[in-house]
Amino acid sequence: MKKKRNRSRPVLSLQERLKQVASLARAKADGLPPGQERDRLIQTAVSSDAAAAIDRWLASPELRSPR
Repeated sequence: MKKKRNRSRPVLSLQERLKQVASLARAKADGLPPGQERDRLIQTAVSSDAAAAIDRWLASPELRSPR
């Protein structure tokens, strides 16, 4: 007998989750002194913003194939 996969959907959309990750990372970075940990958190925020921009670009109507 095959095992059923867990097919639950995330509560938030990808855009909302990426915004949440970016804002949380920025909030944590604001409370830290300059250093590696702060740089890592800022990089995480920048990466999340870039991923959100790419997702918006891929979902744009201009990229739809002609019908």
